[in-house]
Amino acid sequence: MAGLLPLLARGGALADGFDPRPLALVYRGPAAYRRSSNAVAALLSGSGLPLRVEFVGPDEPRRLDAGTLAGAVVYAQPGGGTLAHAWGIMADHADDIRGFVDGGGHYLGFCLGGYLAGATPGFDLLPGDTYRYIDSPDAEADTPEDAVISVRWRGRPMRMFFQDGPGFRVAPDRVSVLATYDDGSPAALVCRYGRGRVGVSGPHPEATAGWFTAANLDDTDAVHIGTGRDLLDTALFGLP
Repeated sequence: MAGLLPLLARGGALADGFDPRPLALVYRGPAAYRRSSNAVAALLSGSGLPLRVEFVGPDEPRRLDAGTLAGAVVYAQPGGGTLAHAWGIMADHADDIRGFVDGGGHYLGFCLGGYLAGATPGFDLLPGDTYRYIDSPDAEADTPEDAVISVRWRGRPMRMFFQDGPGFRVAPDRVSVLATYDDGSPAALVCRYGRGRVGVSGPHPEATAGWFTAANLDDTDAVHIGTGRDLLDTALFGLP
């Protein structure tokens, strides 16, 4: 908990006088699937950290802008539809999100949110770019349909929910790779951007058992909420 004290000072988390916990914002709107937004919010709320989790978006009480981001320590971009569609919605927020992270904020990107952390197109928060993993020659999944794929998270083999998530072509000396795909390429990582940090994942660490049931997939040993908490902890508290 002591590690959160410096975060409490950022952005005036005590300013409203009601809830002293650091604010974590989760995007919920047309550039994300509601299921993913809700699951990311649940992951952050259940992380064991004293975070105040709120949604931000065009139909939420909080709108996504520089003023809203200034009071937060975390901004999370969940999974959604296509990158082209999402970028058409999120491009107007790119400068605000970059400024938030550059000034010491923390960005979490899940699947589509990982794509949006890239540059072509995206918020340009990575020391490199993203690519469509299913298009790589050795990809375990080769269609955009829901799937369960093999990853190694901190060296531990596991199965995770996957739906056309990104791969990451990044400078290896500027990132901390948390997970790799079956072909050895990065599947989840944390890096610095300005005074802040960025954590991204191609697979869905926030996926619950219900996701697998809805997709008619076997969830045996494939629900790993702890990996999402690892991504959050590493983004908040620093690289090893």
